[in-house]
Amino acid sequence: MSSVIRGLGYVVVDSADLDAWESFATDIFGMAVSERTDDLLRLRIDDKCYRIEIRKADTDGVNTIGWEVAGAAQLEEVAARLEALGYAVKREDPKIAYAERLVSGLIAFDDPDGTRVEVFWGFKEDKSVFVSPTGARFVTGSGGMGHIFQLVTDDKAFEKLYFDGLGFKFSDYIDFGPVAATFTHCNPRHHSMAFAAVPGVPAGLGHIMLEVDDIDVVGRAYHKVFEEKKAPLAMTLGRHSNDDMISFYTRTPSGFQIEFGTGGLLIDDSEWLPPRFDVPSFWGHVRVNPAEADVLDT
Repeated sequence: MSSVIRGLGYVVVDSADLDAWESFATDIFGMAVSERTDDLLRLRIDDKCYRIEIRKADTDGVNTIGWEVAGAAQLEEVAARLEALGYAVKREDPKIAYAERLVSGLIAFDDPDGTRVEVFWGFKEDKSVFVSPTGARFVTGSGGMGHIFQLVTDDKAFEKLYFDGLGFKFSDYIDFGPVAATFTHCNPRHHSMAFAAVPGVPAGLGHIMLEVDDIDVVGRAYHKVFEEKKAPLAMTLGRHSNDDMISFYTRTPSGFQIEFGTGGLLIDDSEWLPPRFDVPSFWGHVRVNPAEADVLDT
């Protein structure tokens, strides 16, 4: 089954502190503000009008995950696949889709753990050129905005959703003792979606990965977190085993993490033979808080 999903398009985040998010995103990572009100903050990393949207709320966390397709026909194809699997799919009015998300068409459903997932097409591009306040150049394009790692309650249910419903392809496994994390792709990026069921750990989004094209940009951001303490460091600089990414992790004002890295592996499906790993990193990626060692931040 082929994937009609082209990549991760956007995430919508709930936060009680938009000011903290603005300084966190712009000063450390070089994102740019595209829109700011008392209740809304939209952040750019490329030509799209936003990639991360933060909405003022009493709670903190990822509210919505948005996946992009090429057009209306592909959107309906995904809707039909999901309905065949038993998902209740809501087809949003195009006017609401544009007003709320700046997209031409949108469907929505809840994943097996209750997170809202949207699939859309026709993402608005900003009329102005993206200019990073730190000079960062983000790797997006055909690979989407990055990847997500999600802690889930039932990995088989998520395999069914992402492989059968959304048409993702298998990249590889990483074993953490009795737990295996599953990595999947829908474009040449090694993975756009990864997930694992960890006994005793609540379901929820673990991290969002953003990639840049220069190790010095990663290093400068790392310095701001590690040396200047501008955000809580979650894992030190390191290199992952399966996607080759050199990255570090920091905790966002909403509690989940951002992985910031460079040099991610690209997959050619005509030649890819999925490997298996028993370590998440070849070096580094040491957790700052050892109590979090049972949470897979990979």
